[in-house]
Amino acid sequence: MQNARTANTKCLSTVHEYEKSVNLSIRWNRWLLKPMGVWPHSANVSQTEKCFNRQINAVCYGLISFLFIPCGLYVMLEVEDVYNKLKLFGPLIFCMMAYFKYYSLIFRGKDIRECLDCIELDWRNIKHSEDREIMVATANFGRQMVKISTFFMYSGFVFYYIAVPISVGKIVAVDKNLTFVPLVFPFSRLIVDTRYSPANEILFSIQFLGGILIHGIAAAGCSLAAVFAVHACGQMQILMLWLGYLINGRADMSKTVDGRIANIVSQHVRILKFLDLTEKAMSEISLVEVSGCTLDICLVGYYIIAEWNSKDLTAAITYIIILISLTFNIFIFCYIGELVAEQCRKLGETSYMIDWHRLPGKKRLSLVLIITMSNTTMKLTAGNIIKLSLTSFNDVIKTSVAFLNMLRTLT
Repeated sequence: MQNARTANTKCLSTVHEYEKSVNLSIRWNRWLLKPMGVWPHSANVSQTEKCFNRQINAVCYGLISFLFIPCGLYVMLEVEDVYNKLKLFGPLIFCMMAYFKYYSLIFRGKDIRECLDCIELDWRNIKHSEDREIMVATANFGRQMVKISTFFMYSGFVFYYIAVPISVGKIVAVDKNLTFVPLVFPFSRLIVDTRYSPANEILFSIQFLGGILIHGIAAAGCSLAAVFAVHACGQMQILMLWLGYLINGRADMSKTVDGRIANIVSQHVRILKFLDLTEKAMSEISLVEVSGCTLDICLVGYYIIAEWNSKDLTAAITYIIILISLTFNIFIFCYIGELVAEQCRKLGETSYMIDWHRLPGKKRLSLVLIITMSNTTMKLTAGNIIKLSLTSFNDVIKTSVAFLNMLRTLT
């Protein structure tokens, strides 16, 4: 009886440690995606939960449309000043990016779920303390990237949706005897006159919720890409560690060289499949992020110059914060692409630098496949068009600055 109780306690402890380890990798992603109804559930989810998620999806699409459509009509039909039109193009582009990324998170839900299942399986299969230390370190690194990305995204939100309206205060209508709070996304008067209460307060509150959503979508897409790429890098570090033990073995490894080679090749194949799945799941989001941020960085840079010249320091500081958040977001996408490519190259070098000449007979030829596959370097791309790397990040900044100079010349 005592032995059974001890075994049961040990089993519960093991399950608790496993769940704790998995949460270390994906908890922040769950917190970001679940309130938006895009957290990919397992196959055995109930119909009630599926219906609830669809309702959340409809509400989220409605909030994004509530920001984009009335403001788009306002820009096309009522705004005549060039700068005021340009001033609203940036937020409208950000809304469009949010719409496409939200759709991609739903459309690629199955692929994202497979990536999450692979992460859970890797945590379940971990056996040795050295391997576990690497996975914990990479999971912590991925979590820090998610936290920083979320912080920068919502810093821009706080300044744009709270600080600027407070600094402007209530505006007195010229043609009416009333005051109103200016909306972040102006409404076309063909739909409703937002100067009157309570429509003014209600619409401002709904736009506030919409702002939380679109910034959350930006943070969610970036966090998923970061966690998946960092996990793949951690698995490659573990594989490099295994290669170091190929000749002499380790306590938890196969007793034969053939068995250790088979495990190494199998692990390498799993990593390549996971990277291919990550590329498939995040390709559209990466493309939207790269192309949209290129335009928005250009426009926000123009807003900073204009507001600084007009001595509106609150607006200028707000746009500086938004510029930093956009730049950091695109930097994360490019950085993780560079990180994956670098780890692939290191894996190929490690395969060659071990004492492969000590392997008996033709067994040393088994490393040729690993070296060849590593030297091809698995790349993460934005829509299979742009390779994600630090060079691409440099190109994005250069392109944005070139567009900015052209915009200043034309206006």
